[in-house]
Amino acid sequence: MAKANKAPSEQTVIEALKKVFDPEIPVNVYDLGLIYNIDISGRGDIEITMTLTNPNCPVADQMPEKVAAAARGVKGAGKVNVRLVFDPPWNKEMMSEAAMLELGLF
Repeated sequence: MAKANKAPSEQTVIEALKKVFDPEIPVNVYDLGLIYNIDISGRGDIEITMTLTNPNCPVADQMPEKVAAAARGVKGAGKVNVRLVFDPPWNKEMMSEAAMLELGLF
């Protein structure tokens, strides 16, 4: 009997998402606070809820796909669905301390 793939950990998915950068701000989407939620099923299916810095972002159609591609690249990942939401709206207080330091906001 074949051994089932082990579902990836949330930390592994986060590390993959930290390789996706907002093209307008030189910080990854996770540290920017654009990732609101990551749900991983026992089978490895991943549901990501995210937002954009601005609903009129010029790459609004590309960012969810870049996030999905990064999550799909994680060992053990099954189906990946990225849900784009704008409530609550993003604001700079959602950024990590590292992102704020990198952007000189401290």
